[in-house]
Formats: sequence, structure tokens, C-alpha cells
Amino acid sequence: MVNKYYQPGEQRAAKVADLFATIAPRYDLVNDLQSFGLHRYWKRRLVRLAAPQPGERALDLCCGTGDIAFALARHGAEVVGLDFSEPMLAVARGRSEVQSPKSKVQSPIKSQIANRKSEIPQFLHGDAQQTPFPDNHFEIVTIGYGLRNLASWEAGLSEMHRVAIPGGRLLVLDFGKPENSLWRGLYFSYLRWLLPVFGAVLCRDSQAYSYILESLKHYPAQRGVALKMQQLNCEDVRTINMLGGVMSINYARKAGT
Repeated sequence: MVNKYYQPGEQRAAKVADLFATIAPRYDLVNDLQSFGLHRYWKRRLVRLAAPQPGERALDLCCGTGDIAFALARHGAEVVGLDFSEPMLAVARGRSEVQSPKSKVQSPIKSQIANRKSEIPQFLHGDAQQTPFPDNHFEIVTIGYGLRNLASWEAGLSEMHRVAIPGGRLLVLDFGKPENSLWRGLYFSYLRWLLPVFGAVLCRDSQAYSYILESLKHYPAQRGVALKMQQLNCEDVRTINMLGGVMSINYARKAGT
């Protein structure tokens, strides 16, 4: 059966928007359950590889509910999170409000509050394939579980490259395709049979999470992303496989330091 949320071509963006509108309220909970909490470790690893420094500018594309954006900001980076799903951004902005300081604060902790202001990312609505930012602007550009969902993942990666400064770090976290055929078969079986259960129980829509396997079938995963990074003349191109390639992080630096 064709997944109702996967539609190549001109309808891709609209279908993905419908998907994230459906899952936004339970997105973080389902991520914890389906990954057994490991997605938090994978995101921390991405942030360590990004090595954010205080004052650096970072862009987190397809930021969703903001996990990576908040983590980068906690290291002192000036972070913009961009996503085209308003329901997902609403969750991220709600988290910002919880973390934001009150306007009136007792004097003994004013200095702490001032430092915390830099830890709140700015969240914007926009298209990861056509961002509003100038060339050579960000020291760090990340995307977590988003490149696979774009109408053109190649256009998304090229946009990441465009807005990064020379020497800037580009990082892509997403589902991978393990080299080992037996492990890949077991992994795909998990995606095919168990993830729809999470969707049905928690989002009342089994296809919301069976979409992951459908989208992964049409995505070149870590090897394709690494090849595209090389074609963009990136330097220090690396692939970090986790759980035998079930998850992966592609890392590169924009040439021209």
C-alpha cells in the first residue's frame, strides 16, 4: 500500500506538512519510544561534532521541536532554527517560553538571566531549500531527520553549503541504510511492522510512522549524502555510523578556510 504521506514531485511538501501537523503534539514522546531514548544521544553526538563555540552563528534546518537548536544554544552559539511546519514550530516556541526569563527578576540573579538569554534560539518559518540568509553566514549548519523529507535533498544540502562560511561545519543526522544485509533486513522489519503501531496508538494514524520506511527507500542515506558533499568540494568529509548504520551523521567542512 502506498503511504499517503509520501508523494514525490510537486505534492511532496504538502504531504510532509500534513504528516508533521498530525504528529507534532506527540512527536517528542514517539521519538523517545521508537528509539528507546537513543535519539537524544545521537543528537548530543551531532552537537559534539559541530563543536559550537560562544558567539558562533548556527542554523538548524528542519528544526522541528528544537532539540538540536537548544543544544547548540546551550554552548553559547547564536542559533536560528528554521522549519516549514508551523505546528512543530509552535512546540519549539513553547519550549522557548518555558526557558525564557521573566521580564522582572530579582537583582541577585539578573546576571544569570542575562547569560541565559543567549541560550534561547530564534525560530523561523521557512523552506530549507530556499532560506532567507545570505551566502557565507553561519559557522555551523545542521539538519536532523529533515533532509530525507525535502522535495529535493540535493537542493537542501546545497543550501546548507551556500549559507555556511568557508570552513563552516555541515552536519546531517538521519536514518541510515546499514551495509550488512541481515542487519538491514531486521532494521527495515522493525520500521515496517512496529513503527506503525506507535503511529496508530499515539497519533491515531499508522501511516504517520510507516512513512519513515517509505521515505528511506527513496533516500540515498549516508553514502549518497557523503558523495554529494564531495561533489560540493567539501573538506574533511566523514560518515559516522551508529548502531551498525541504522543511524548516521554526515560531517563536512566548506572549503576555503
